[in-house]
Amino acid sequence: MGYAIAKAASEMGGETTLITGPTNLSAPTGMKVIHITTTNELQKAVLKEFKNMDCLIMAAAPADYRPSKKIIKKIKRTGDKLALELSPTDDILKEIDKIKKNNQLTVGFALETDNGIANARKKLKEKGLDLIVLNQPGEDSGFNTDTNRVTIIAPKRKPIEWPLGTKKEIAHKLLEFIRGMF
Repeated sequence: MGYAIAKAASEMGGETTLITGPTNLSAPTGMKVIHITTTNELQKAVLKEFKNMDCLIMAAAPADYRPSKKIIKKIKRTGDKLALELSPTDDILKEIDKIKKNNQLTVGFALETDNGIANARKKLKEKGLDLIVLNQPGEDSGFNTDTNRVTIIAPKRKPIEWPLGTKKEIAHKLLEFIRGMF
């Protein structure tokens, strides 16, 4: 969805920055593209770019945890079990909420398979978002397909469920919805 939203924003005349991790998708033209590989790099790029943005749309799914220790050498096989200790990554949207100005909008995405509306509303509130897009994955929507099915959730409003559409259609519809929020 991130690439479709960036392309739609650019097509609609927006000055667009796409921050992207490794993917097999070709970066759209006509916008600033920042390549990252880690959640830490994503956080630094978002925090740097956000101060000049009217709207941040976080369609990414950054890692919630990272290995606690960096090991440079090969870990030899011993036949014993190996435990990997993980530490939480910083919550980028919570950091953004601390520096967000009144004239800036933040939009997040939530991929939920259970209790979608309730979990998305919780995320909306916890992260101080203006809007959250609930992804409903399935055979014909979400990852590895050009179509998606989403529900738009804003504070103090009833959820708006959109029918299955192409990611391009949903991106344009979402941006029109966001435009109406300004």
